[in-house]
Amino acid sequence: MSTNESRDRSRTRPSDSRPRRADDRRTQGAAGRERPPKRASGDRPARSPASRQGADQAPARPYVMAAARIEQVRQVLGEVLQWQYPADAVLSHWFRAHGNAGPRDRGEIAEAVFDVLRHLRRYRQFAESGQGAATRRLAVLGLASVWPRSTLDTGLDEHERAWLDYVQAFAVDSLPVGVRYSVPEWLETRLAGLADAESLLQALNQPAPLDLRVNPFKTDRAAVLSAWAQGPEARWAAQATPYSPWGIRIQGRPPVNRWASFERGDIEVQDEGSQLLAALVAPKRGEMVIDYCAGAGGKTLLLGALMRSTGRLYAFDVSPARLARAKPRFARSGLSNIVPVAIAERHDQRVKRLRGKAHRVLVDAPCSGLGTLRRNPDLKWRQHPESLEQLRATQAAILQDASACVRPGGRLVYASCSLLPEENEQQVQAFLDAHPEFTLLDAGAILRERGIELSLDGPMLHLRPDVHGTDGFFAAVMQRRAPEASPAAQAADPDPEADPA
Repeated sequence: MSTNESRDRSRTRPSDSRPRRADDRRTQGAAGRERPPKRASGDRPARSPASRQGADQAPARPYVMAAARIEQVRQVLGEVLQWQYPADAVLSHWFRAHGNAGPRDRGEIAEAVFDVLRHLRRYRQFAESGQGAATRRLAVLGLASVWPRSTLDTGLDEHERAWLDYVQAFAVDSLPVGVRYSVPEWLETRLAGLADAESLLQALNQPAPLDLRVNPFKTDRAAVLSAWAQGPEARWAAQATPYSPWGIRIQGRPPVNRWASFERGDIEVQDEGSQLLAALVAPKRGEMVIDYCAGAGGKTLLLGALMRSTGRLYAFDVSPARLARAKPRFARSGLSNIVPVAIAERHDQRVKRLRGKAHRVLVDAPCSGLGTLRRNPDLKWRQHPESLEQLRATQAAILQDASACVRPGGRLVYASCSLLPEENEQQVQAFLDAHPEFTLLDAGAILRERGIELSLDGPMLHLRPDVHGTDGFFAAVMQRRAPEASPAAQAADPDPEADPA
């Protein structure tokens, strides 16, 4: 499955995440006065009688808060920049270990860390000109995007303030494109071949809005937006997404998981581009459908709702842990047609028992996740050409196994949250060359049947943040040719509802 769920982030999740599996990592809470982390009593320096006498009257010293926040961001960056784990996983672990950090603390730390990851190549070049620990200077640059300069200055010494003056006055437009938009050289070379590459790079470096999706099995978008307009959710100025008929877009990071509509299963976190994949699958009531790389279940939920909780919807994934995390979402949704199945990476016997039986199969393949850099900027530093080659082999193998489940006349949708042709159209073309029994369908025409007007260049779906305002997504729709069968052959067709478990 793609990292976009993660990128659904529900916010949600690391590396499903996303992504994302896109998870929301920056939660905004009530603003209160910040306090530095508590020290053990034995570490507290002795105070003079005069200082003790005036302690109650002394005003709060904001420089203590600023200095503490710089140190907190520096600590998190020290772990993230080892590239051992996804950034959102490192942040979650750090916050659990530092329970005294409140919602506002966590929001500021996460925002600063992700700003550094977005601009790491440029920030590292700037950091070379300063003095002291480079990771501290990176933390300062990250917090400069979060706080007013007057607040940040209270935690800096004279030399650091002078260095920051120099950096902020620097003409960023004079830097080479790869440094300006902070992408590794190998990725800069790959993306340079795409149309309007600089516009794409700029968009990938911007924070993404929060996309939600209504549960069409329980409600509709108009009803949700009308209710929010009269309630506390109105402060977030929710708007309908331009393409998906189920999508709602919010600027900011509200605590959606505490909203009543979320707890009732009326809404889920899901990028608009990911929602459009369900429209391409276009499941019908009573069909057998397979979400082959279900991950955290975001697309599974929408497919099940469009099926009106009828038929049978298999949620396959090689990770039992991911499927377990999806179960609370399945329960909230009210759907009863989802069958989660943990499968082997290759040649699973339960998959073989579904050979030629599924009306529709969705393969949201594991990929580089480079279309989700707005939500997961660390991916551009954690991926490399060697890992990309491994992913391509995995994608081809999954597509091969999943295609065998498609019945004659059935539909196969291959998707990724990558922008790279080698993971997208080249992968599809290689599959079609090896499987002449499949033909490519026009994705734009399928979307128009759903009332979704989206101008596409060619039969495949390409979404970009600079053009469509979504994460980068790709999808291709293929159909297995239906051979002419005799009445006897039709009567011998295996039961499409057979359970592989």
